[in-house]
Amino acid sequence: MRVISYNVNGIRAAIRKGFLEWLETDPADIICLQETKARKEDVNVEDIEALGYDTYWFSAQKKGYSGVAIFTKKKPTEVFYGNGFERSDFEGRVIRADFGPRTVICAYFPSGTSGTEKQTYKYQWLDEFYGYINELRKERPNLIICGDYNICHREIDIHNPKGNKKNSGFLPEEREWMEKLFTNGYIDTFRHLHQDEPDHYTWWSQRFPSVRLENKGWRIDYISITDDMEGKLKDAKIFPDVKHSDHCPIYAEFKQR
Repeated sequence: MRVISYNVNGIRAAIRKGFLEWLETDPADIICLQETKARKEDVNVEDIEALGYDTYWFSAQKKGYSGVAIFTKKKPTEVFYGNGFERSDFEGRVIRADFGPRTVICAYFPSGTSGTEKQTYKYQWLDEFYGYINELRKERPNLIICGDYNICHREIDIHNPKGNKKNSGFLPEEREWMEKLFTNGYIDTFRHLHQDEPDHYTWWSQRFPSVRLENKGWRIDYISITDDMEGKLKDAKIFPDVKHSDHCPIYAEFKQR
């Protein structure tokens, strides 16, 4: 079971940059997309389906904003749209697909970079999401939580920790939430297999094009799992050379049984 999480920063823009050609290479069985910025009817889904993927979309009410989707070659048992919190669902931030006993969640965490109100909502969303996944895991213990978390957990996950310590995405309160997550029954798949390896990032600022060339990035995209899934984890990777977005895809592979 191969899973990818990828913030495409606009699915239509990504398609223009070769996203469909990348899909042709069969990068995964299940692909979780964030920040699609489109509705299903805005995209020629026949081109995607021709590559063997069924597509499930949960878009924001506001056009050209946020949105998540799951493309999958494995037929889900059931698909759920939203997590039951009004603003989160209005903004199209969470979609869930069950595959037998396993549950894949695709989530686009809010960013707080545009001001105090957004940062305040980010903290609210984090609390709501934490409650949502903890309640869900009582019935569905095998969770795979894919997404753009918009937070760097540790100093090793960001190019310039000292210079960014007061910036959204690396604030103490955000990092404490990540620490709470990973000390209460959830596992960061990449760090689990690459514990002390530096310079692995998933997002690079578009304001300064040179930062990606120089690999001055942030690791804000994660595939997290419940500890029930630990023994199933086979591999975890980051693909910085895939460039349809200011983010890159991340990957995890799991044993079938």
